[in-house]
Amino acid sequence: MARALYIHWPFCAKKCPYCDFNSHVRETVEFALWESALLDDMRAEAEAASGERLTSIFFGGGTPSLMPPELAERLIAAAEELWGFDPSVEITLEANPSSVEAANFAQLASSGINRVSLGLQALDDETLLWLGRLHGAQEGLRALETAQKHFERVSFDLIYALPGQTAAQWQRDLENALGFGTSHLSLYQLTIEQGTRFATDVRRGAFTPLDDDEAAGLFAITQELADAAGMPAYETSNHARAGQESRHNLTYWRYQDYAGIGPGAHGRRGGFATTRHKKPENFLKAVNERGHGIAEQRMLSSSEQAAEALLMGLRLAEGIDLVSFGQRFGWQRSDLIDQVKLDRYCALGLMWSRGTRIGVAPAGRAVLDALLGEIVADALVQA
Repeated sequence: MARALYIHWPFCAKKCPYCDFNSHVRETVEFALWESALLDDMRAEAEAASGERLTSIFFGGGTPSLMPPELAERLIAAAEELWGFDPSVEITLEANPSSVEAANFAQLASSGINRVSLGLQALDDETLLWLGRLHGAQEGLRALETAQKHFERVSFDLIYALPGQTAAQWQRDLENALGFGTSHLSLYQLTIEQGTRFATDVRRGAFTPLDDDEAAGLFAITQELADAAGMPAYETSNHARAGQESRHNLTYWRYQDYAGIGPGAHGRRGGFATTRHKKPENFLKAVNERGHGIAEQRMLSSSEQAAEALLMGLRLAEGIDLVSFGQRFGWQRSDLIDQVKLDRYCALGLMWSRGTRIGVAPAGRAVLDALLGEIVADALVQA
């Protein structure tokens, strides 16, 4: 099985109003202290999850592009020493497209980063301001141009289905985005997450989220335009040219083992689920006292693993193979899938079934969560 490493950098310059990720704003960050803690946490994880070369590393956050390039380089070198690298290892860093961070791209590329994921989020100043972003539209495009000069592979994010957004507006923005020449795009509908400022704004009536039917129309436009541009969805919200899919994220969606270090990082290894302390100060305290940042580690039951893997795997356009899936987790097909409902949704064109493989059809992706809740067998849910 593939082995991937996730490294969480928890700090941001500003908390975006839609973000529910484990990100924190601090006036100062003691980089030397964090380097020591992350290296200790990495060594502890390598002792528990050794034996396979890394196929990918992903620096997520927070805003890891705020990390000094020298720190990223030392973390990459330590990972290679502890695990070893697959010859085609993918090393991704999430970055904000500010001019300050873009100035570090050349050095980050020299440190070993070979793929960058830019949080553009929108292509006009008004929307960026509403989303609470610190960069402007032209600054973002300049950062994208700089990234394309320095990194082998570049992806960027856009958020759509915004309040009041029309089909014509989204079509214009997406056509522009598809013309920038990147090999990967992450296109997310705005989701109002609990605990965010946007959730508070919605409760207070400051704005009303886009109607579900209108959002579904924008989703259809997304699939049509991206397909026509040779960047079909390989996962519900992620589009790529052939061979340019995120190898790291495929590890998650295919439910393969991965190690997670840093505040709030999750991991899956050998049937165990690991979770690190979320608050940066609590993470540092745990590493100082115990040599690792783990807050919880528990063995998942076969039903929990099968349910997680099923829900993740059906997000992929490739779907899942029920025979190999059942062999892996020790469950029969009838215990995994409600066959009557699967047949119904296949007849409606929302899902597909070919031989031993099943998956969600393009028409079903807009209602993915509802479909998954329907077809997972009761035996698996209740186990």
